[in-house]
Amino acid sequence: MQNESAPVGAELFIASVYMPKDFLKDIKSRYDVVVIGSGLGGMTAANILARDGRQVLLLEQHYKLGGLATWFKRPRGSIFDISLHGFPHGMVKSCRRYWTNQIADAIVPLHGVRFDNPMFSLTTSYNREDFTKLLIERFGIEESTVRNFFDTARGMNFFDDQNKTTRELFDEFFPGREDVIRLLMEPITYANGSTLEDPAITYGIVFSNFMSKGVYTFKGGTDQLVKWMEDEMLANGVDIRIRCDVEKINVQDGRIKSVTVQGREIETDSVVSNANLRATIFDLIGKDKFDRAFIDQANDVRLNNSSTQVYMSLHADDEIDRNTGDLLFSSTAELFRTELLLSKDITSRTFSFYYPDMRPSRDNRHFIVSSTNANYADWNELNSEEYAAAKQHLLETTLDALDKYVPNIRQRVDHIEAATPRTFEHYTKHVDGASFGTKFEGLAVSRALPDQVPGLYHAGSCGIIMSGWLGTINYGVIVANDVDSWLTSRSQKAVV
Repeated sequence: MQNESAPVGAELFIASVYMPKDFLKDIKSRYDVVVIGSGLGGMTAANILARDGRQVLLLEQHYKLGGLATWFKRPRGSIFDISLHGFPHGMVKSCRRYWTNQIADAIVPLHGVRFDNPMFSLTTSYNREDFTKLLIERFGIEESTVRNFFDTARGMNFFDDQNKTTRELFDEFFPGREDVIRLLMEPITYANGSTLEDPAITYGIVFSNFMSKGVYTFKGGTDQLVKWMEDEMLANGVDIRIRCDVEKINVQDGRIKSVTVQGREIETDSVVSNANLRATIFDLIGKDKFDRAFIDQANDVRLNNSSTQVYMSLHADDEIDRNTGDLLFSSTAELFRTELLLSKDITSRTFSFYYPDMRPSRDNRHFIVSSTNANYADWNELNSEEYAAAKQHLLETTLDALDKYVPNIRQRVDHIEAATPRTFEHYTKHVDGASFGTKFEGLAVSRALPDQVPGLYHAGSCGIIMSGWLGTINYGVIVANDVDSWLTSRSQKAVV
């Protein structure tokens, strides 16, 4: 009997080791709201709705929360933040109100924002007072012009003229001053992909947010931020499930019925999609569920650009001089041009420097992340050998550019790797690896979803003013309030 039972025991052991984990174990058959995707917008919407008493299910296809606001670990204590290294002061207020005091208190200013290009080299605190002084004293602009420009930018809103481009805005105040355009534009392009060809209001709204009190970051690393956000969501009752890739949002009788995930159907009154807007409409729902005119409008929505990043860690006993700064906008291009920013032959890089007091690690390492805007097509069309060679070229040229600011960088780096538009597409499932969702026209399409399918909402990055950390969180707030109002109205009608 013992010999006969041994194989059975072995089979049970093998089954327990190799049987895939059921990430939907003990899941309910129905929720008030299902949130698809755990980017900052999705998590914020989920947290607010759960805090308001709604039963919320958060489904994330990746094994970590955060979307593009996430991180990854490597051997020898290296932790790299994928998220951008700077956002406006408004994050403090939004996180305090919609998340926790703990999170808000960890948002601190960046002290050294540097520019280095053929036109000028300077360091700024990147607030309105300092920029006003720079434009007047360094660039020779009349004080009245500078103040009028800032007031105009701050006064812009969503209902303003959408035909005037950012280039036309600059030409109105600073005609012929390519150096001024570069100073005012480069950080915003880095922050959310905005270009000179985009509507001026997309620039004005974002720029005035940054200009209020400078650039801020999260002290402690993105892993700490997302952990605190996860803890808060769990405390408020959000049912969080990772490795759960939603296959379909099901519509019945013109309204939301359920979602299908891992072959299982989960009923819900409403869905908040934190996925890419185009993927939500054409893949998760299907164009047959929308009006023809709406689909035509959705087809015209342009995706924003993607990006490349190079992640570097220094040896454990090495340090970066703090005077190097926190953010460095570096370029070898003679002029600021959108096509140059997106070119595979990189001339402009933004270096983020992570010091141990801001980004803790096991052995107090210093980290550097280089970011560039990029076209998805330039990388997607490469075969495997060409792709590997292009990534290696990206690493080598990044080290070449960085050596000017961190001397002997090749000898000082103990780990380096690159991410491309294909990397971001793979891990986030963003269409074409879009770093900032869609262009400005995507916002109107996103907002119109519940008019097409009652109960369907979208909180992903769409439109320049709703991208970046602050824009995405605030859009999550807006959508959560919309969902809550709709559910309340629906409930009241049912009672009547």
